[in-house]
Amino acid sequence: MAAHRLPGVIWLLMVLQALSMSIAPLFFFAGGIAGNALAPRPALATLPVAMVILGTALSVVPLTRLMHTFGRRAVFLGGAALATAGALLAATALMQAHFGLFCLAGLLTGASVAVTAQYRFAAIEAVAPEQVGPATSRVLLGGLLSAYLGPELVVWGEWAVNALPGDRAASEHNAFIGGFLLMALIGLLVLLILALAYRNRGTVAQDNHAEGRPLREIFRQRQLWLAVIAAAMGYAMMSFVMTATPLHMHSVDGHNLLDTKWVIQSHIVAMFAPSFFSGWLIARLGPTRVIVAGTLIYLACIGVALSGRELLHYWWALVLLGVGWNFLFVGGTTLLPLCHRPAERFKVQTCNEFAVFGCQAVAALSSGWVINTWGWNLLVLLSCLMVSAILLALWLNAPRARAAGTA
Repeated sequence: MAAHRLPGVIWLLMVLQALSMSIAPLFFFAGGIAGNALAPRPALATLPVAMVILGTALSVVPLTRLMHTFGRRAVFLGGAALATAGALLAATALMQAHFGLFCLAGLLTGASVAVTAQYRFAAIEAVAPEQVGPATSRVLLGGLLSAYLGPELVVWGEWAVNALPGDRAASEHNAFIGGFLLMALIGLLVLLILALAYRNRGTVAQDNHAEGRPLREIFRQRQLWLAVIAAAMGYAMMSFVMTATPLHMHSVDGHNLLDTKWVIQSHIVAMFAPSFFSGWLIARLGPTRVIVAGTLIYLACIGVALSGRELLHYWWALVLLGVGWNFLFVGGTTLLPLCHRPAERFKVQTCNEFAVFGCQAVAALSSGWVINTWGWNLLVLLSCLMVSAILLALWLNAPRARAAGTA
């Protein structure tokens, strides 16, 4: 069925994804700059951003278990409340110049991001099997708007704070304070939309009483390992390289801030823009071939990154990194429901999300140490380990894929 005939809930989830995920780029933009001003030691400047990643990784298991018990709608409402609370706490921390509160706000933000990541699974459950790829890519397309909206809130936030009545001392954090206050309003809007327009698919009671296989039996499927590894290693390599790029471009190779920002913005666009057609590719070629394409794009990214350090080398490497991430993440997500029964979805999704965001956390937190200790070339070469894991999973699936005609 064509993507334009997807049910209305998919477009609703895409809008919710765009609004809810905006807090992540906002915090990543503000976290390093404000963290540098508030941190008691320079080495702790990026701790607020690290807390977002840690909060996401720590939240995925309890959140998916809560969804199994109470349904997706209740947890989605809780996630919107967490985003609102995190934004308000971040604004308060900046007003009071309190580094610890700012880090706690990052932890709450990370938990809300973990909830938002579940929108794609809600989309999968709302469509027929042949529509899983297009539905997943449409929801992820919301990330394109959030990548623009999140940092833009800082611009609007400064105007909003300055427009408020009364005398306020000029502060370097006014723009970020206003941005987080606007994000809190967006969180309330998401809460309202969810309360009025979103309903669970099926009943929670049926899910809780349905029988499912033990995880040991489910994970005997090589295809399931491919789905998890493609998404997890795709996310890990993206975080590993992307986190280090601004630091190395600007501080080591001397590229100016405008060029560095252009490269990162281009990377974010490249992550989500392929969602216009990656769902169609999956419907035509199957998820395994899209995973193969994403892996080849990652290999091209490594080749470009090792070939030089001029502006276009960085630009092409980060654009390829974004497109490869999209193919691997959408391909892995689409392949996942083919490997479990409906009653098993929460336990399998829990394992998948823990692998994805756990690997992202390790990659992002280790990236700065690797780039500062060993340099750019070794960081890029270490990325080959992640690509090798995907290649191994593809190789182990090759005989089965040929036999089934699903490669």
